Amino acid sequence: MSKPEPSRLFIPLLAGASLRDRMIGSIGALMGIGLAGLICAAMFPASMPWIIAPIGASAVLLFAVPSSPLAQPWSIVGGNAISAIVGIVVAQAVSTPALAAALAVSTAILVMSLLRCLHPPGGAVALSAVLGWSTFGSHVVDFLVPVLINSLVLVAIGMFFHRFSGHSYPHRARPVDGKTLVPAPLGLQMADIDAALDDLGETFDISREDLALLLERAEVHAASRMGKS
Repeated sequence: MSKPEPSRLFIPLLAGASLRDRMIGSIGALMGIGLAGLICAAMFPASMPWIIAPIGASAVLLFAVPSSPLAQPWSIVGGNAISAIVGIVVAQAVSTPALAAALAVSTAILVMSLLRCLHPPGGAVALSAVLGWSTFGSHVVDFLVPVLINSLVLVAIGMFFHRFSGHSYPHRARPVDGKTLVPAPLGLQMADIDAALDDLGETFDISREDLALLLERAEVHAASRMGKS
């Protein structure tokens, strides 16, 4: 098995990401976490945490990949809040920390998936509930409220920020401005997308609508290239 070329190890994993997008993500996270921290610190009493660590991971998704289904408002708010509740319930029911941690994260994944709000930082929220149970077990509101308010404030900042970033948020698949979609020979349909996804048997971090739009644009470019040859 051949080793990958050293230069390829540093190729971005995110398709379509540009230097501009990376700068936007960095600036957005700076503003989002900074403002969320200031707002929540002013709202909460000294006994409550002003911000929770998993919100940093939520900010990465929200500002760096705002088109991701995992970064949408319901995913962030619902995923974090539901995972917090799951973590608290598991921490109350299971006294063995290692087992409670495993059950909290796995159950949070299942519940988030069923409620269509899968959000990776939610696993960290559920784990935080178990690990911090000895600290706030007698006053769970001090954990639940920061999780919910942090998530809501971060999403609100993200919605305002992306009005000026050039990205749609909440994300909606839409044709590129000034580039009308010319029907291509193959004429892919959503049923074809679903069938291809079933064939591959994998989960991809892109919506069906965005995938269809991407493939339709690729068809247009392929048809144009073949017409010139």
